[in-house]
Amino acid sequence: MGKRRRSRELALQCLYELDLHGDSQAEPRFGDFWARHPADEEVRTFTEEIVRGTREHQYKIDEMIGQFTEHWSLERMAVVDRNILRQGIFELLWENDVPPKVAINEALEVAKKFSTQESSRFINGVLDRIRKELRPGS
Repeated sequence: MGKRRRSRELALQCLYELDLHGDSQAEPRFGDFWARHPADEEVRTFTEEIVRGTREHQYKIDEMIGQFTEHWSLERMAVVDRNILRQGIFELLWENDVPPKVAINEALEVAKKFSTQESSRFINGVLDRIRKELRPGS
């Protein structure tokens, strides 16, 4: 597995934990997280970038999820699915060095590992719609 994929998987796990604690303003405690999930420096750096960026833009990201999903509230979504969407949207819109199709594909690969086939289709639909509307031509 590549380092960036590993980073994305770890970012999901960290975001999941933070979501379960319910404090969207809390600064992630990476020391505790890294003690449970050892990784090399490159993986840690990209993981922390995804987590911090996703958390920094979470309010706007959550608004987009509400806008681009029909008949779904964030509370109805599985915790893992909403956090895959959050980090996918962060990468899609704020990570300039990640091509949009890569951001979507990576979110789908993480979803296949941590969620269900049905969730993968849902996540793909939402991220692709956001890509088309907010990053036209990409």
